[in-house]
Amino acid sequence: MGREDAAVPPRATPSRQPGLTMSSPTPTLPLSLPELVAATKATLEKIAAEYTPAVFASSLAAEDMVLTDLILRNRLQDRIAIFTLETGRLHAETLGMLGRIKETYGYDVTPYRPQPEAVAAYVEQNGLNAFYDSIEMRKECCRIRKIEPLNRALAGNKAWITGQRRAQSQTRAELHVQEQDEAHGMAKFNPLADWSEDDVWQYIRSNNVPYNPLHDKGYPSIGCEPCTRAIQPGEDVRAGRWWWENPDSKECGLHVVDGKLIRIKSVSQQNA
Repeated sequence: MGREDAAVPPRATPSRQPGLTMSSPTPTLPLSLPELVAATKATLEKIAAEYTPAVFASSLAAEDMVLTDLILRNRLQDRIAIFTLETGRLHAETLGMLGRIKETYGYDVTPYRPQPEAVAAYVEQNGLNAFYDSIEMRKECCRIRKIEPLNRALAGNKAWITGQRRAQSQTRAELHVQEQDEAHGMAKFNPLADWSEDDVWQYIRSNNVPYNPLHDKGYPSIGCEPCTRAIQPGEDVRAGRWWWENPDSKECGLHVVDGKLIRIKSVSQQNA
């Protein structure tokens, strides 16, 4: 399935909930792609100027390739380092993106890997694919392969960046461009929060940005190989992630603390 054939979900408008204050007024009309690009570039430049050292956590998927392109095209890599979580269970196509980034931009993305002894203990005690057995087993696998390496990658930084968008899933509907990550004690930025899937792909096509070939095979959201499947027409863009679980539980834990998404305070709420 080519990207031009993929169904484009409508741009989500986040709703207010008690305890959450929006960091900026909700726009009445969607921004054009040039406006989104300008706003995202301004956010990245603000991070580079005010929040260094900072890091960008790239999944090597489409959204993150947009941010990779903007960071490297604008020569911000000395102040915003790019890393990825190499879990040991990624698709070959995803791992291949590291070489494509090097070939296109001359930049080496830093891989962070899980502790071998922790992986070995999990497999010995539970089995290689125990994450299918329960949410608890899946989250423990994510903790070992993703959360612990993430903590190492974030250590010593003032801010981190993700490619999350509000329209990706119901668990991300309250996403802000800038938040305070209390768990890691630093600012967290989601520069593409306002972007739609169509915006992402227009940018990629217009700027010849390399992207994961799995996107052309029905994978709009890509994680570890055994935990990701292609989706069917009309399905939610994240339906292929941990497809055996309820949609409300579909977060790996990178953005969760004590079972809740790490979106406790927006910047305006923190400063109120």
